[in-house]
Amino acid sequence: MRPNSSPLPALKLSRPALVRRRVHFAALLALAAFVAGPAFSIPVRAQKLPANIVSADRALGRNAPAYQALMEGRVDDATTLLRSTLAANPTDATAHQLLCRVFYSEDEADGAIHQCELAAAAAANNTQASDDQVWLGRAYGMKARHAGPIAGFSLARKVQACFARAVELNPANVAALNDLGEYYVAAPFIVGGGDDKAQALAARMMPRFPADAHRLLARLADSNNDLASAEAEFKRAVGVQGAPEAWIDLAQFYQDHSRPDDAVTAIKSGLVADRTHGPVLVDAASILIAANRAPDLAQRCLRTYLASAAQSDEAPAFKVHLQLSKLLAAGGNSRDATREAEAAAALAPAFKRNANPGQGL
Repeated sequence: MRPNSSPLPALKLSRPALVRRRVHFAALLALAAFVAGPAFSIPVRAQKLPANIVSADRALGRNAPAYQALMEGRVDDATTLLRSTLAANPTDATAHQLLCRVFYSEDEADGAIHQCELAAAAAANNTQASDDQVWLGRAYGMKARHAGPIAGFSLARKVQACFARAVELNPANVAALNDLGEYYVAAPFIVGGGDDKAQALAARMMPRFPADAHRLLARLADSNNDLASAEAEFKRAVGVQGAPEAWIDLAQFYQDHSRPDDAVTAIKSGLVADRTHGPVLVDAASILIAANRAPDLAQRCLRTYLASAAQSDEAPAFKVHLQLSKLLAAGGNSRDATREAEAAAALAPAFKRNANPGQGL
């Protein structure tokens, strides 16, 4: 990053938290009956810093206060700042992407799609355009979750096209590679999924992004009920660099397959490896809550995240406050639960009124 170019880091794609924020794709289509099946969702991973860091810094510099507000979960503040920026410069691609992410964090799919389409149309370079395509694909996926079979089919195709285009525009975009790989694993053949595609993409990723490649192979093995291979691949991802995210992936695998004690052990290893106190703590807490294990540890994870300087829209603070509120209420601490709910409302006053997430503005 250029020194003194911006009070914030270069704009990079954030990783929606493994458990709390997932990319929502179309309802599965039953081929014979052509009706919707269960919705599928895909966790995604963070990409590396954009190659064109100077350009990213300039773009972010104009939107630094809004970016900071978004990272801290102050979505109303972010919206006000971004609307002001766009009133003065309607083609500010970074402002459109940030506003897309605001809508996405509030589960407002239509608003997110509209803003990401504008961002993609105004992108100044391939790196930025690749990021925009990833966010646009995620927004289409969120809308698809609430769509019927016909609309869901069309939206799923758009999701796949966005992720593929993102990889084409920037082959080093790890977020795009991960999203595309997850799509190949989770989606049926009729909407562009396929094990062979996932396998080929993992081989392409392995030389440069081995941890992500092993994770994709783990997801592929898991989807085919080859649990021994899946566990081995998740452990290989851990072995590449021991990143806390890899431990949390392993913990989620254990939780998904009714091994809560192993999940807790993996979480504790991930917490030892964690140095930033970012969204991985929210992932850890979410798994503990789902496993009905170590509620005190889950509380500490959420509180540590909310007190950290590493908050981001990967795990919006207002949603984390609500999660903590629910956890406290379940433990009988109604006073602190109310305080957390009030903190969430102060950050995102309109969020609780979103009765139909993903359905319009």
